[in-house]
Amino acid sequence: MTEVVSNISPPPGAVATVSDAPPIHYMVKIESFSSLGKNAVETYESGVFEAGGYKWKLVLYPNGNKSNNVKDHISLYLAMVDASSLPRGWEVNVIFRLFLLDQNKDSYLVIQAGKERRFHGLKLECGFDQFIKLSTFNDARYGFVLEDTCVLGAEVFVCGERSRGKGEVLSMKKDPTASKYTWKIVDFSKLDEKRQESQIFSTGDHQCLPKQFVSGQNETTSTEDSALS
Repeated sequence: MTEVVSNISPPPGAVATVSDAPPIHYMVKIESFSSLGKNAVETYESGVFEAGGYKWKLVLYPNGNKSNNVKDHISLYLAMVDASSLPRGWEVNVIFRLFLLDQNKDSYLVIQAGKERRFHGLKLECGFDQFIKLSTFNDARYGFVLEDTCVLGAEVFVCGERSRGKGEVLSMKKDPTASKYTWKIVDFSKLDEKRQESQIFSTGDHQCLPKQFVSGQNETTSTEDSALS
């Protein structure tokens, strides 16, 4: 059974309901919850779970996501894991629900966004800055924390996915290695072939060949590098 919650304010743009059924994809039990704050633990990441053909994890900020200027709330997000193996330009649309167990009534507070959320290469995390007020979370009447233990969960349903095709990634090294290779050609005039290649040489993490030359160039050449895959 699921019912709308009237006495708990949901995050902006979300809906709060109560369900007797536990989450079908993942649950995490956190013991000694108060020690997270006492030990200045800003972020807790759950184990990895699979849903809809993808891997996910929960990301919890027990005292609010300070990078988003969140105060007096718990922040909770769903994050995609191992996205580097997906094709360039990928997008995944999901509907997800985040759960918090009321241990007094053995039912779950369920927070769900009002629309699908889109994950892609530049946005691997979606969720709620203001998942629940700390004052409500710690209020014994709601049963969210019992004997300093709480239980969270998630359901993730993939609604659509696509790849936008070709793309590229430019990665620049902060401190590139400068390399120079000199190729000395002996008896240049006796060479019969028009095309010559030097030995392979190394520069940084790459093996390279200099540009080939044709007869008529100088005997001693400082080459330009061409990286080999």
